[in-house]
Formats: sequence, C-alpha cells, structure tokens
Amino acid sequence: MFGITDLTTFIIGTILIVILPGPNSLFVMSIASRYGIKAGYKGALGVYTGDLILILLTAFGAASLLHAFPWLFTLLKIVGATYLSYLGIKLLIAARHTWKAVHSPGKVQVKQSLAEVKPFSTALTISILNPKAILFYLSFFVQFVNPQYHYPAITFTALAIILQIISMSYLTILIFSGAKLASFFNDRFKLTSICVASVGILFCGFGLKLATSTL
Repeated sequence: MFGITDLTTFIIGTILIVILPGPNSLFVMSIASRYGIKAGYKGALGVYTGDLILILLTAFGAASLLHAFPWLFTLLKIVGATYLSYLGIKLLIAARHTWKAVHSPGKVQVKQSLAEVKPFSTALTISILNPKAILFYLSFFVQFVNPQYHYPAITFTALAIILQIISMSYLTILIFSGAKLASFFNDRFKLTSICVASVGILFCGFGLKLATSTL
C-alpha cells in the first residue's frame, strides 16, 4: 500500500522508537505537569512541527549534506548539546527555588511563568537541533520504501503521517498523565523540586550524549 513494503513492522518499530525516553517527550510531560494540559499541547505542537521540518529536510537530502560535510554535523551537535544542557541547568535552578519555597511560606511564585518557558518554541528548538534525528529518519524510512514504486514521495509522506499519528497519540497520553501529576505535586514542594531536578539532570545527560555521538 502506497509503496510501503511492510506496514505492520513499520508501525511496531515506530511505536517502540517513539516510546523510548527522550528530550522531546520528557519536556512535554514536564510542561504538562507544571502548567497544565493546554501548555502540554503547545509543547507537543512544537514537537510535531520540529519532526515535520526534519522529515522534509531528510526528503530534500539534508542527511546526505551532513555526511558530505562532517563539520556541519559537529556544529549542529554542539549547538544542540549546549541548548539541552542550558535547559537542564534552568530546571536545576527552578528546582532550587522550589525547594527554598518550603522555608518561605509567604512566597507564592515558585516557578517561571508560562510566557517565560515558551512551550512551543522550546519544544521546536529541542526537536530541530538534533542532527541524529535527520539521519534516523533517512535510515529508518528507507527500509520500508518499495524501490519499484513509481511515486516514492507518496510513500515517504504516508510513512511520515503514520509516525506523526503515533507520536501524537503517545504525547497525548504523557500530557494527561502529567496533568494528573500536577494536582499531586501542587503542595509538595520538596518532592516537586526533586522531580524537577531529576528532569534537569536528564536534560544535561541528553546534552552530553548528543555531544559525544558520532555519525
């Protein structure tokens, strides 16, 4: 169908890949747990947009460009790693402020405003500053494209739509799960600060992993 060689395998493989913990899903769930469902969907929209941009870049040969110019891959890798680490440090600072709120009963504001966090633009930046994702889309998608099919663009589009549907479904689950957690953490400042700090450490870890990755 549409030049896809093994649709069932593609769907199963995509689900397994999507549910693997990563900065995108972690950010969306974190935003939903701290600011609610609407904010979570703003972050998810940033992820969808970033994925779409990467898919289009892959279709237009960005992966070949990265292979041809390794320095470009290195530059994107450094920028992406720096940004993830920056987000991790900001979360660690937020966790510290939340912990201090335990000893400041009169202090109501213990977290950044939603306008400061910018869920959409932050999630979009996290998505597109990952050159490994472009290489993933090319290496994964190409395995399910029938070389005999005369309209490969249709095949690529169909695969992209399926991936986005799966990603959207999974992020929706994370958003509502995060929103449920929000009420639990609402007055538990110490536990909240520990969880936020853990997410910050994970983001720093993602940055380190990206910085040390290779083509």
